[in-house]
Amino acid sequence: MRRTLINYPLILLAFLFSFTVYSQALPIHRDGEIDKLGELYCEDLQLTLEAEIFKNSSWKRLVDNNRMSIGIVDLSDLDDIRYAGLNDSYMMYAASLPKIAVLLAAMDALENGELKDSKEIQRDMRLMISKSNNQATTRMIDRVGYEKIEAVLRLPQHNLYEEETGGGLWVGKRYAAGGRRYPEPLKGLSHAATTKQVCSFYYQLAMGNLVNEDRSKQMLDIMENPGLHHKFVNTLERVAPRARLFRKSGSWKNYHSDSVLVWGPDRKYIIVALIDDSYGEQIIRDLVIPLEKVLKKSRNLM
Repeated sequence: MRRTLINYPLILLAFLFSFTVYSQALPIHRDGEIDKLGELYCEDLQLTLEAEIFKNSSWKRLVDNNRMSIGIVDLSDLDDIRYAGLNDSYMMYAASLPKIAVLLAAMDALENGELKDSKEIQRDMRLMISKSNNQATTRMIDRVGYEKIEAVLRLPQHNLYEEETGGGLWVGKRYAAGGRRYPEPLKGLSHAATTKQVCSFYYQLAMGNLVNEDRSKQMLDIMENPGLHHKFVNTLERVAPRARLFRKSGSWKNYHSDSVLVWGPDRKYIIVALIDDSYGEQIIRDLVIPLEKVLKKSRNLM
């Protein structure tokens, strides 16, 4: 009877490698400037995304009518990050999702001494993101101001709002009944986003490029373990219970949006969706598995 020799050192090495990759700290430390998201565009990923989404005739119709926008970033190989999207430069009303822009502006203000840190500010930033609390968000907007939010979004380091590329993230109204409006220049929207620029936000966040690594880490801490469990999170908590989730979503009337950075042992990616449809919440739940299929199939084609 033959005995199977088990190479325990090799098994241990493989385990340690797997654990190291999964447990790699966020944000990822990189020396020098990171690539712009547009430079990471992958045609194979794009074609696979189109083929998968267009299998569903209702989704294809929404895309064709500019009522559905998707962005995906494959982070499974940090030396070969890939990006693709559908209607990804088409700016839409995004409800509460652009609260991430308020968080970024607040972190920049704290870093530059324009805002004095306090327990109240830390509490409001967490409530604004985890619970999407409108009162906390309005207090944060009042603290930093619309002009500061715009200036940070337009910083060359971030490029999260650019007229030349269709706009992007924008916050130009308090999440309350009163107060002045500060609409974005292209469409006059108060709370706007493109999936490409939201993907860029999360990509830069993961790479420690938002303000700096320390402030990016603080933002990641605030955005992890979302307090609302619908849309993407509803599905991800079922199919990826071990994954870390960093997330912000939004809904108002027919406008539904969600965005998440998924960091788990067998999945590392960013997905973003903006949808103008009464069934948008359910559509976003249903998108997770097809988008995961796109990411896996794209890698296998290479």
